[in-house]
Amino acid sequence: MSDSLKTTLQHDLHAAMRAREQVTVATLRMALTAISTAEVSGTSARELSDDETLKVLAKEAKKRKESATAYRDAGRPELAEREEAELAVLETYLPEQLGDEELTAIVDRAVEQVGATSMAQMGQVMQVAQAEVAGRADGGAVAAKVKARLAG
Repeated sequence: MSDSLKTTLQHDLHAAMRAREQVTVATLRMALTAISTAEVSGTSARELSDDETLKVLAKEAKKRKESATAYRDAGRPELAEREEAELAVLETYLPEQLGDEELTAIVDRAVEQVGATSMAQMGQVMQVAQAEVAGRADGGAVAAKVKARLAG
């Protein structure tokens, strides 16, 4: 059986420590801490599946994107660059993001599957679409596509 994503992250952290790659070390430590936190949250501690681990990494990547934007808007480019460097490290572990046309096709299939005709069914369409997207697109982008499709 192949190594879990968490094991891969741990091996890469050790390699980055040996190579003295400061940003990679800090980013992987932060990611592993977030994964450990997710593992012990809830009623009992458990090992996360690779899919759950990917969700944690995607959440961390989203935080980095938002922080970089906030720092740029606040006139702090040095902090924004740090966040973007961390984001680049995280993106190496995330699946490739969907293109605009692929996302539109997924939303169209979800609308057809649900038989949605109004905005009242947006939640149902989002549930079906998010299941197929599975971390390969930002939830906000999916929601915008669904809104546009149901409104038009």
